[in-house]
Amino acid sequence: QVQVMESGGGSVQAGGSLRLSCAASGYPLCSYTMSWHRQAPGKEREFVSGIGRDGSTSYGDSVKGRFTTSQGNAKNTVTLQMNMLKPEDTAMYYCKAVCRRGSVDYEYWGQGTQVTVTS
Repeated sequence: QVQVMESGGGSVQAGGSLRLSCAASGYPLCSYTMSWHRQAPGKEREFVSGIGRDGSTSYGDSVKGRFTTSQGNAKNTVTLQMNMLKPEDTAMYYCKAVCRRGSVDYEYWGQGTQVTVTS
């Protein structure tokens, strides 16, 4: 069974920083591609950042220049460094891990970690 676990959320004042981590485990033959998404109350889930199989990174427009995603030290881990946080960054942050088996992509989501930015 695949598990995706996020950690590192919390509360911070505007302008501050937080670092989130995510680890995927449970299917040893997978090399996951991983991404971050967030959902604020009353809003749809939105893409935050991702790392492709070639190591390339991508970001949502609202976080470009402030957030950085990178591979963690362990296999199938990813971090999200969030700087210059704004109150509008307040949301539940979710990690998604995608395992490709043959021609099929299997998606797995974590339970989420809350990020609250106060003004």
